[in-house]
Amino acid sequence: MNQLQARTNSTHVALLNQLEREEGQALVEYALLLALITVASVAALQLMGFDVSRVFGNVNNRLSGIAT
Repeated sequence: MNQLQARTNSTHVALLNQLEREEGQALVEYALLLALITVASVAALQLMGFDVSRVFGNVNNRLSGIAT
């Protein structure tokens, strides 16, 4: 019975230590920052629209001309 109680107490302490750690908090902050950057990038590309498509088309045409 004492061994069971000791294991339970050590498991409880380990779980409390896991809950108190803040490493996961930084990961969530980085994920939110990445999501914000992604949304801003997509919005900027949507605003530029055809200009970006035209630039990529020109680059593709020039690179195609070099390869042949």
